[in-house]
Amino acid sequence: MSNIALFNSSNVPAFARAELSDTAKALMGGGAGVSTKRISIKGGVFRLLAGGKEIASIEERHLDVIIVKAAPKVARVFYAAKYDNTAAAAAPDCWSNDGEKPDATIKEPQAKSCAQCAQNIAGSGNGQSRACRYQQRLAVVLANNPEGDVLQLTLPATSIFGKEDGDKRPLQAYARYLAAQTPPISPDMLVTRMKFDMKSESPKLVFSPVEWVSDYEVVKQQAESKEAAMAINMTVAQADGVTKVAPLTLGGTRPAAATVAVLPEQDETEDEAPAPAPKPKKAKAAPVVEADEEPEVRKAPVKEDAVPAKKSKLADIVADWDDE
Repeated sequence: MSNIALFNSSNVPAFARAELSDTAKALMGGGAGVSTKRISIKGGVFRLLAGGKEIASIEERHLDVIIVKAAPKVARVFYAAKYDNTAAAAAPDCWSNDGEKPDATIKEPQAKSCAQCAQNIAGSGNGQSRACRYQQRLAVVLANNPEGDVLQLTLPATSIFGKEDGDKRPLQAYARYLAAQTPPISPDMLVTRMKFDMKSESPKLVFSPVEWVSDYEVVKQQAESKEAAMAINMTVAQADGVTKVAPLTLGGTRPAAATVAVLPEQDETEDEAPAPAPKPKKAKAAPVVEADEEPEVRKAPVKEDAVPAKKSKLADIVADWDDE
């Protein structure tokens, strides 16, 4: 994992840790947007990005991190145009940080609320999927450098929801598993291993505990940092410094056969971003979507039992850590 050293700021002198100077901002053109560092799972590979540019990729199929902060609610994001992995980065057409209403900065939201939105109905996307996708934003630090950079990690629905399969747990199942211990354990107390689910056709992560964090005070300080706040509140486009481009006004009449603009990669969602669908259409040979993959919007969520169905073995793992 030598490439991870590119994100390691532990050797940076104190004077170089300050905000960008006015000189730096001027040389950047003055109009550069705010950007942050993040982890992408595009193509089933852990990729480290800064300002939207990939600076390192990791060959290993797992990555150990500490989850220092999480957005309080699952977010939503919608792209109107069809996914094109060769297109330049662009901002989403609509999004919601709380999964309940569009962000206040959106000039033309898809609906007044997410519950009433046509893009939030099964079948509005590919097959029986929703055109507007669920996302969970996390702020993490690398386990081997907890004092280093806080990174944004945005997870798709398949990595958030669902049932555990042995020791393979999606994010919410993992958090419930930890909370069911005696006493309850918070994710920020542990080093968490993120691993790709090899049975999934699209990039999907599962989570498991590794060991206690070595310095919990450092973790708490990172959780209170402005970088952590940005990581859980910014969309991927905002994190990469991408903003909406003002519409071009030209004289004359637009040709009828004009090419429709396409959107960039959306590695935080499943394989493809959905095309717009004002009205749900009956899918032909639609792929089967598991009922527990995403929560139903029209119905009240079923309250799950906080205690796992079978006896947890995490206590044994914790005991082993104490013996080492």
